[in-house]
Amino acid sequence: MASAVVQQDARPTKPPHGRLSLPVKGMTCASCVGRVERALNAVPGVNTAVVNLATERAEVTFIGAADPQAVVDAIEGAGYAVHEETSALMIQGMTCASCVGRVEKALRQVPGVIHANVNLATERVQVRHLAGVVGIAELVEAIGKAGYSAHPVAAAAGAAGDQDAERREAEGRELRRSLLIAAVLTLPVFILEMGSHLVPAMHHWVMHTLGQQTSWYLQFALATLVLFGPGLRFFRKGVPALLRGGPDMNSLVSVGTAAAYGYSVVAIFAPGVLPPGTANVYFEAAVVIVTLILLGRTLEARAKGRTSQAIKRLVGLQAKTARVERDGATVEIPLEQVATGDVVLVRPGEKVAVDGQVVQGASYVDESMITGEPVPVSKNVGDDVVGGTLNKTGAFSFRVTRVGANTVLAQIIRLVEEAQGSKLPIQALVDKVTMWFVPAVMAAAALTFLVWLVFGPSPALTFALVNAVAVLIIACPCAMGLATPTSIMVGTGRAAELGVLFRKGEALQALRDVSVVALDKTGTLTKGRPELTDLVPADGFEHDQVLALVAAVETRSEHPIAEAIVAAASQRGLSLAAVDGFDATPGFGVTATVAGHTVSVGADRFMTRLGLDVSAFRAAAQRLGEEGKSPLYAAIDGRLAAVIAVADPIRETTPEAIRALHALGLKVAMITGDNAATAAAIARQLGIDEVAAEVLPDGKVAALKKFRVNGARVAFVGDGINDAPALAEADVGLAIGTGTDVAIEAADVVLMAGDLRGVINAIALSQATIANIKQNLFWAFAYNAVLIPVAAGALYPLNGTLMSPIFAAAAMALSSIFVLANALRLKRFSAPMNIDATPGPA
Repeated sequence: MASAVVQQDARPTKPPHGRLSLPVKGMTCASCVGRVERALNAVPGVNTAVVNLATERAEVTFIGAADPQAVVDAIEGAGYAVHEETSALMIQGMTCASCVGRVEKALRQVPGVIHANVNLATERVQVRHLAGVVGIAELVEAIGKAGYSAHPVAAAAGAAGDQDAERREAEGRELRRSLLIAAVLTLPVFILEMGSHLVPAMHHWVMHTLGQQTSWYLQFALATLVLFGPGLRFFRKGVPALLRGGPDMNSLVSVGTAAAYGYSVVAIFAPGVLPPGTANVYFEAAVVIVTLILLGRTLEARAKGRTSQAIKRLVGLQAKTARVERDGATVEIPLEQVATGDVVLVRPGEKVAVDGQVVQGASYVDESMITGEPVPVSKNVGDDVVGGTLNKTGAFSFRVTRVGANTVLAQIIRLVEEAQGSKLPIQALVDKVTMWFVPAVMAAAALTFLVWLVFGPSPALTFALVNAVAVLIIACPCAMGLATPTSIMVGTGRAAELGVLFRKGEALQALRDVSVVALDKTGTLTKGRPELTDLVPADGFEHDQVLALVAAVETRSEHPIAEAIVAAASQRGLSLAAVDGFDATPGFGVTATVAGHTVSVGADRFMTRLGLDVSAFRAAAQRLGEEGKSPLYAAIDGRLAAVIAVADPIRETTPEAIRALHALGLKVAMITGDNAATAAAIARQLGIDEVAAEVLPDGKVAALKKFRVNGARVAFVGDGINDAPALAEADVGLAIGTGTDVAIEAADVVLMAGDLRGVINAIALSQATIANIKQNLFWAFAYNAVLIPVAAGALYPLNGTLMSPIFAAAAMALSSIFVLANALRLKRFSAPMNIDATPGPA
């Protein structure tokens, strides 16, 4: 019997309305299936839920519209997971804040989309959706139905920036060309109409040379060219949006200019249908509105380009080529062809092409482009180098460890792009307002028209038309839509230049509100590795003599304290003799013979066992204890020779950073695994307010919760290696280090310079950015709140003031330009802590 094999199509298919098919991870048996099905059937609106263990998929149908988020929550609540993906798309055609809400609403209605975040300034959207349920094609289609066009963002870090720059440049050229054409055609119309009103001689010349009717015909011809030439862009976007029931800024401009133009056309070619005395033309209002708005958009496009300069600079750090050893020869190849394992040669003055580890030579490398710290860093064999940094003096070779999107620079670019595209909580209110703003403005314009038509002075129709058009034109929500994202773009870009990476844009707002800064001790307050901090020799012994003998003994031990003593001897250039008869007494110390001398090293109880009196060092031991250090003792040939202390030393910049945190009015806490006495000593030394001591690595989360008294918001600063749970638990997690993968993944903010003073800079930048956003929002909302009533004629009964649609267009353009210019002030943000002045320890 013949059999047919049908291969299942692995490509995701778009689910019908009211139905979801999604992958479920973590199921192992039939009981898992039952558990997931029960959870799904309990979701309001679910009609049926069928789970297949073999395919690991759940088929869910709804009575009404599908609710992906509720389904995901139910599955996760049952203890399983749903694989999600995030897709980034560029959107063309958005002009104002109402466009943002419209695109987000369209995307959220796609079954399988969990969340959509649109950024007007970057003109991008980040869509979080169920894997295998929604594809890029469905997202692009949904955006298209909303009246906009979209395409995927380039995946490579920095490529999106290049793509964005090229598109913005092309858009800028098109706007400049349209503006020039509109201005040339508008100027004669403005002179003919407004010149006749303002200059009697001009009026006399027009009436006696051209004649009023000829002047109107000429204005009609020029206005038609403007509206259906450079101004056609507003109608192409605005009219479809109006017909869909979702008017935007283009709709306001379209209706306003069409009203002025249409009324003027009737006044010329069918004046009899208008009430006596109202047959006037307003071509100059229509064309000047188009020209001024094009001018505003041109200036706006130029300013938007400046907000993304941080990304351009980061992309510019990448080398274009690399000199690589291939088949015994050195060849120069494009950066794209460099592979992991290649050996790259770097000469003085050249950029390090990619990440790697030095295998030959030595030099000093300027890493300021990554860390914000311009003091060159010494690089020797075994040290790591980062792509994009600048070699200064020597030459060296390094073996490539990471290329492409995996390099530190690529990660930084990706993080900055993601942070710039994020949406702060403060934006939620703006989004809700702007969704209803344009329809409300159109209603206000209609009301204005009716009120003036019914109650206005003669000619009532003229007053009604002019004031309604002024309301439509002045109430553009562009400034509202740009207020938050432009400040985020400039703020996060400036932060990257200072070595502060906001991995999540939300941290910009959250960091401003923290009242407690909790610091991990090891690697944050301290250097993170033990060093020989003290060696006080007894009478009759020399410092280097004791150190050389003790270090020789410690070469036989792998304990971190032993390594620190050996490293100290090496730094002083001491030669270490051979060791014989090494004997270790657990809990006490070690004894060995070195160059004919019997050397013993250990705690005070070891010296007591050897019959030695340590009271001579009582004062020194007490001082060391007060500094949080545990003293060790050395005996040579049966005589007490020295007291020694090995500790993880406080970073040189830590006291200054803690003083600065206190100056900001913040409470400083320390979390450490040290015993209470040692922790208290360090806290006294540094002026720390609260201490959580003897905390195991998995107890840091509980320690953080204790600091949240009376609703206090807590920021946690750790080294990003073993602090991931605490970094995630804190309201804001800041990883201090060199941007390792673990730090980047665990924290909300990454301080690339590895300097605690970067925390102060991050907080100050957060405060400056949020203040800037509030200024922008105040201006955007206050502008509309004040000028819409003025445009409607609210001042006319008081002093006869009316706003011309021309001035309304100018004010509208200025509002967006003001918001952008205010956001660009963040580029000049000056860091309160000059990390450059004193390089932090490696």
